[in-house]
Amino acid sequence: MAQIPTQSKKDLITHIAILISLFLVLFFGFFFVYLPWSTHHGETIQVPNLKGMTVDKMEEAIDANDLSYEVADCTYTADKPPLTVLSQYPLPNALVKSGRKIYITINSETPPTIKLPTLVGLSVRSAEQQLYIAGLRKGIVHEVNDPRVKEVIEVQAFGKKIEAGASIPKGTMVDLYIGNGTADVDMEIPDFVGKPMDEVTIVLAGMNLKVGKITYEANDSFPAGTVFKQSCATCEGTSVKPGDLIDLWVVGGEDQ
Repeated sequence: MAQIPTQSKKDLITHIAILISLFLVLFFGFFFVYLPWSTHHGETIQVPNLKGMTVDKMEEAIDANDLSYEVADCTYTADKPPLTVLSQYPLPNALVKSGRKIYITINSETPPTIKLPTLVGLSVRSAEQQLYIAGLRKGIVHEVNDPRVKEVIEVQAFGKKIEAGASIPKGTMVDLYIGNGTADVDMEIPDFVGKPMDEVTIVLAGMNLKVGKITYEANDSFPAGTVFKQSCATCEGTSVKPGDLIDLWVVGGEDQ
């Protein structure tokens, strides 16, 4: 068998070594020089806090940080200014690469309309939950004379009565009118003169009347602790209505 000359072996080994060296140079050059340079390896940008910014201010902040953005969603929040940023992703202070796209949610300029849910007949708490679910807000709760206790009997918005199913802007304040358990009817003023104070208090509570000012004075005609005079400044003639105040004069001191 013919043998390869020694000089030819050396040349072959030299060529192989050169090829391996070139491969290693290209390999390390691609992964440790070209790729880091082309992808800005090791260079990060801290995402600015865009929440609450107007669209114009947000765009300035995006450009200043060499980033881009995309509006991912538009929604409406009543207590936030229109056309401002509500949320963003990535979150503020996250580290990203140059040119990264930031997804933002903008507060809509015009609120959508919401259909008023059925609130009449519900308790205040249940009505408030229904308003929250619908994207509405509870306004002032008014108590009115009505036999239905703590039950919604009427709903108002913008100063006028509205019915279930009516379309109103999202975030609207809705006022609730609830019953206080009394009927708006006239009653004859009872005569409390000569009756013990503790008994008078029980009778007033049963008639949904309130004890007004109590004045304690000496009076020889009645026993101590007895009512000897009464008055009602809000009454019409001899008639009273639920919730009226009855002023009383009682014999003796406050400890009676």
